[in-house]
Amino acid sequence: MVKILIGCTGSVATIKLQPLIDNILKDVVKAEVRVCVTEHSKHFFDVKHIPHQVDVFSDSDEWAAWSKRGDPVLHIELAKWADIFLIAPLDANTLAKISTGICDNLLTCTARAWDISKPLIFCPAMNTRMYEHPLTSNQIATLKSWGYLEIPAIEKLLICGDTGPGAMAEVSTIVKFLIDTVSNKIN
Repeated sequence: MVKILIGCTGSVATIKLQPLIDNILKDVVKAEVRVCVTEHSKHFFDVKHIPHQVDVFSDSDEWAAWSKRGDPVLHIELAKWADIFLIAPLDANTLAKISTGICDNLLTCTARAWDISKPLIFCPAMNTRMYEHPLTSNQIATLKSWGYLEIPAIEKLLICGDTGPGAMAEVSTIVKFLIDTVSNKIN
């Protein structure tokens, strides 16, 4: 059983969360999936459409789970539980946070607690203007220097109406990359 933690950030590409989960559950043999979301990502999906066997965690779960010393800390438990952390989409804000060590929500705390000997896959997704800013390539390079695996953004018509690079890779591309990563991890 491979345990996959999906992280979603405040990019409109989060509208692809449900098909991403559906395809992972269909195509990745013996996968267990949990989802960790930022508060802004909740704007782009309805938890009622997520398969019932998939737990979705957010900041409020982090604080509700802990009340005294010795209680489990959710971001630590998620980082320990998962074999692979897939952040899809990774918006500009969270990319900046993770690349500089800021951990101010459940997702960024989980990323900071991540064991870098395990795969962390990230899928940048942002407007072309943000994607082409010099900070973005530097921040992506930082993550890659830690051994994190990038599924590069693609060029297409964005939801805002602009055309250019910055869109999250297609779900089929992400799932294929994930399958290849799982295969490499097992072999």
